[in-house]
Amino acid sequence: MKRKILSMAAAAAVAAALTACGTPGDQSTPAPVSAAGAAATGPKPTIVLLHGAFEDASSWNQVVKRLQAESYPVFAPAVPLRGVAADVSSVEGAIDAIPGPKILVAHSYGGLLISELASRTPDVTALVFVAAFIPQAGETAGQLNSQFPGSLIGPDTTHAVSGPDGPGLYVNTESFAQLFADGLPAPDSAVSAAGQRPILASAFDEEITSTAPANIRKYAIVATRDKAISPEAERFEAQRAHAAITEVESPHAVPAANPQAVVDVIHQAAATQG
Repeated sequence: MKRKILSMAAAAAVAAALTACGTPGDQSTPAPVSAAGAAATGPKPTIVLLHGAFEDASSWNQVVKRLQAESYPVFAPAVPLRGVAADVSSVEGAIDAIPGPKILVAHSYGGLLISELASRTPDVTALVFVAAFIPQAGETAGQLNSQFPGSLIGPDTTHAVSGPDGPGLYVNTESFAQLFADGLPAPDSAVSAAGQRPILASAFDEEITSTAPANIRKYAIVATRDKAISPEAERFEAQRAHAAITEVESPHAVPAANPQAVVDVIHQAAATQG
């Protein structure tokens, strides 16, 4: 496979995309319904989970198990990783077809997608951003991540491979654990690194066309040990969006490293729906 080392500009763009591995790091039994989850009235909302770059829907496995144990309907579609507009179009129809209230939850690059979907999808009651970008109209992921120091993404940790749609971005295998899954079991991280999915480099220069509506409640998890997206960037964007913020001592791979923290924030969003 022919590698092409990323330029600094492309590397900054990669940082915008960052998603961690789908490492099944937490194998514990799903927790029972919390008080917050039990407080929700009416039918439980469908929890829609959107993954980010370099991963697939299996990155949510530990979160899905817990939610399903609590009888939440869950939908975790595959994201093509072909760019924001293309990815939104790919999943929009299936999400629209879900009846009743929906909570959109995103990890990393997926935050760009739910920000767009929020103004186009009916019955969205809340947005949950898990170590994710929270953009405003006209911004790009690369721009957002370059505003703050802290990301270790760069030409020494990433590479691009030519493809039919343009260069696809990968994280170097030897850098994967450090960037995304620091502290998770090494074998799990190695499996995720081997199965990572590329994302088009152009996705990170693509401008977001709409800001998530102000009347939709927002929640954000800031991963304080994130080396992919700067925790400072996550915190700034969450504060700007007036999101309720939960800080978790976690690497970028929050759904794998601390799935219960994700479920707890989803409980908050579900408890106050409507």
